[in-house]
Amino acid sequence: MTTRVPASPPQIAGFGHIRLLGSGGFADVYLFQQDMPYRQVAVKVLHKTVNAADSADLAAMFRFEMDAMGRLGPHPAILTVHHAGISADGRPYLVMEHCPDGLGRSWRNSPLPASDVVHIGVKLASALETAHRAQVLHRDIKPSNVLFTEYGHPVLADFGISGRLTGSGDSDVIAMSIPWSAPEVIRQETSGTVASEIWSLGATLYSLLAGRTPFQEVGEKKSPSTDKHKERILRANYTPIGRADVPEELERVLLKTMWKDPTQRYESMLELAMELNRVQGGMGDSLTPIELPTNPWTQFDPVSSSARSSAPPLAGGSVVPVESKRRRAQS
Repeated sequence: MTTRVPASPPQIAGFGHIRLLGSGGFADVYLFQQDMPYRQVAVKVLHKTVNAADSADLAAMFRFEMDAMGRLGPHPAILTVHHAGISADGRPYLVMEHCPDGLGRSWRNSPLPASDVVHIGVKLASALETAHRAQVLHRDIKPSNVLFTEYGHPVLADFGISGRLTGSGDSDVIAMSIPWSAPEVIRQETSGTVASEIWSLGATLYSLLAGRTPFQEVGEKKSPSTDKHKERILRANYTPIGRADVPEELERVLLKTMWKDPTQRYESMLELAMELNRVQGGMGDSLTPIELPTNPWTQFDPVSSSARSSAPPLAGGSVVPVESKRRRAQS
């Protein structure tokens, strides 16, 4: 696969470019210095060479990401969006909180302590429960989308463009990043559900503990090919992590998140967070608070967001069906 060359940084009044932070399929992220207030920020901007046929869909998806993160950003474990706009050359951009660190690929060489992973799990499950209550799916939960603020708090980033393109039969577009995608997503039966997000979070936590993806064999130095990874995920044979400091109860929790049958997984992120709290208690650790919104005004309306972008309600992202079991959990 050919790596896309990053576009030049956008010209934004009141912001000075410092350096490139990273690039994705449809957007680049830069470090900027903001003049007022004086601070460093991350600026995510659409790549200017996107095909014209895709531009309307991408603009709608970018609008959805902007609105979703703007509404969900007050959550302590979701990346904050400060501002959004159009650059001088016509590219939409988001100005976001700059997080100096993230999980990236470091977990492959240095797996995290079990206590840290469970803490991160509760924080992310709280963030995702909040998003699901607002009828927003993330659809790309993986280690590289977990960042750390200047105070060391984990936050979930990138609610937007990656994996959101509709109308294509390409599984890499429909699915999330393959190593952390649920079997039903790999089979293209769905572009995402609460159950598939529970799988992805469980697979992410597994990776942080094991130093490998869930279906990468022990001692396998190179990640398997995309096709082989898909085959293993579809078989869904869970391999124990095999670390002395990972309690059996945590293994059982992760196993349940990655059941091949979605109906056998946890019913909600709240239920998963509560189970992780129970694991913390068994480990003798302090319980990480489960942080959920108390004001119903914080609920996000994806229909009105899409309407403002002149796109159909689902063009900018997935809407989580409101299931009776989730309503009971919410109440």
